[in-house]
Amino acid sequence: MSTVTASDKDQVVIPASIRHRLGIAPGTKLDFDFELEGDSIRIRPLRTIKPTQAADGYGMLTCTRPGERRLADFDVATGMRSAADDRP
Repeated sequence: MSTVTASDKDQVVIPASIRHRLGIAPGTKLDFDFELEGDSIRIRPLRTIKPTQAADGYGMLTCTRPGERRLADFDVATGMRSAADDRP
């Protein structure tokens, strides 16, 4: 059990060992559940989507058409003209 002291602004610091164990990082929202008849407080981190990096998605999308296609092969202007021609 850890003991912490409330600051003059009524703030407390959650010990690092508890923050790491529960995955509490800066910006994590916490849900406070307290019993009005008791003297205990339950703090529960609200789970959010874990931040990811762009590189985490590398290789997820692949082209199954024959021949290799690269982003440099696409011309935006041609694509827009083609889309406009296809409209009814």
